[in-house]
Amino acid sequence: QVQFVESGGGLVQPGGSLRLSCAASGNIFRFYTMGWYRQAPGKQRELVASITSGGRTNYGDSVKGRFTISGDDAKNTMYLQMNNLKPDDTGFYYCNRADGAPFDWGQGTQVTVSS
Repeated sequence: QVQFVESGGGLVQPGGSLRLSCAASGNIFRFYTMGWYRQAPGKQRELVASITSGGRTNYGDSVKGRFTISGDDAKNTMYLQMNNLKPDDTGFYYCNRADGAPFDWGQGTQVTVSS
């Protein structure tokens, strides 16, 4: 079973930036469409960005133009560059498959956007 370790979260002021990383235990990015998910306080987990094995990306309307998803197959790592952060971006961020039944969820990384 694949395991994920997310990192890079923290406390940032509105307008700031963070870069999240997702390390996978196996070489899976070339086989699946992968995504970054966000779970805001009191809300369900939602997909905010995805990337296909061919590198095609897709973004939720709330993050389009501000977030960039990328992957490094050689390092089994996926990234989420988040710019111009807003308070509504606050939540736990997770990585997992975006094209089928998810693998086990990691612990996530917490992002807090607040002044």
